[in-house]
Amino acid sequence: MSTRTLLRGGTVITSARAGEVLTNTDILIGADGNIEAIGHGLEAADAVVVDVSGRIVHPGFVDTHRHTWQSVVRHVASDWSLTEYLAGLHTGLSKYFRPEDTYTGNYLGALEALDSGITTLVDWSHNLATPAHADAAVQALIDTGMRAVFAHGGGSQQWGALPSTNNHPADDARRVRDQYFSSDDQLVTMALALRGPQFVVPEVNTHDFQLAKDLDLRVTMHVGDGYWGKSGPIRKLKDEGLLSDKITYVHCCTLGDDELDMIAESGGTASVSPDVEMQMGHGYPATGRLLKAGIRPTFSIDVCSSNGGDMFGTMRTAIGMQRALDNAPSVDTGEVLQRIGLSVTEVMQFATIDGANAAGLGARTGSLEVGKAADIVVLDDRSLALTPMNNPIGAVVYSAHPGLVRDVFVQGRQVKKDGALVGVDIAALRARAEASRDYIVGEMPEAKLDGTWHPELASQG
Repeated sequence: MSTRTLLRGGTVITSARAGEVLTNTDILIGADGNIEAIGHGLEAADAVVVDVSGRIVHPGFVDTHRHTWQSVVRHVASDWSLTEYLAGLHTGLSKYFRPEDTYTGNYLGALEALDSGITTLVDWSHNLATPAHADAAVQALIDTGMRAVFAHGGGSQQWGALPSTNNHPADDARRVRDQYFSSDDQLVTMALALRGPQFVVPEVNTHDFQLAKDLDLRVTMHVGDGYWGKSGPIRKLKDEGLLSDKITYVHCCTLGDDELDMIAESGGTASVSPDVEMQMGHGYPATGRLLKAGIRPTFSIDVCSSNGGDMFGTMRTAIGMQRALDNAPSVDTGEVLQRIGLSVTEVMQFATIDGANAAGLGARTGSLEVGKAADIVVLDDRSLALTPMNNPIGAVVYSAHPGLVRDVFVQGRQVKKDGALVGVDIAALRARAEASRDYIVGEMPEAKLDGTWHPELASQG
């Protein structure tokens, strides 16, 4: 970048401090892509000026767990339970993905995230059948220009007979670390997506955690999801001395209260996927229980083969469910409800700075502060749903949607301008995605009937 950019006169939600909203405020983006100044009446003679007066400006959202490769089989799992999903995807459709299909899935899914204002994505990539699949997944993230954490999760063969006796593919993880991520100071970084004690035998779990330690990588894993989550995975990790502040625990729905306390004491973080958890039978989203234990929840889209891929819908699902749970005791006893539970301010923090912290990127992104990366979203002000502007944070959580995302910046570079992704051939991408889908489905004849795809048959694969 050779020039600076000045965003002039916005209504700025900073997420630097909970509930902080700055009106008629300028943001100066430096030539290095970091925020150089925030204030009123800023001057920068060499800057490109973008008038954002009357518009909400907020930090880019952070999605802390998404199986991005599944984008090309979008919505096939919309009526599936967790058991059907494991069969339909992991022992069904996943084995037909070629490296080029993995590239297309990641490229499509990451651009979908950017288009809806998600500037940072933890890509939980667990269909890496070959090194070529891993290369394709990483390259797709790089090509989108978004900030991402590539969480190396091995291949679908690891999710067959459970508990698995197959170690995480260490050679490929080391190769990817050396080839793409020798530095942690870049736009796309690396983590390990481990199966954890719910899904592997103890010896494998020990091996996998040692690999993460050897590679100096953060860990993200599924725990507390439905039936499998009741096996005491956090207790097992504690017994083995493996709890740490470098782990993000995804779901947590069916963990015991003592296990949540263990996570809190170790400094671990958590990722909640409310849409998928409520759909597939994981259990109630753990948002409120996590807060009670002293853990800041973050948000995850999770299975984009099932539900929508934007943070706005996720925030609404999360706050609606948690408020219902918080309010239920008063409703049951007939008492007059004096105060609702979870606030929109808290939810906004979960979707931004708390998510960045869980991804290990809180020093770089997640809030609008001088010195941090300019990962910024500007919402359109032409929607009657945001008029008049009385509560900007409430407007984002309850009324905004991907169609209102007008401009998006990642590390100061504008990747969406005036409502359109910059430099993306949408028609070509759509054709490529449809071709991948057609190939994958074509390789699974039991999922078709008279030329129509029947996901319920795929789930029996």
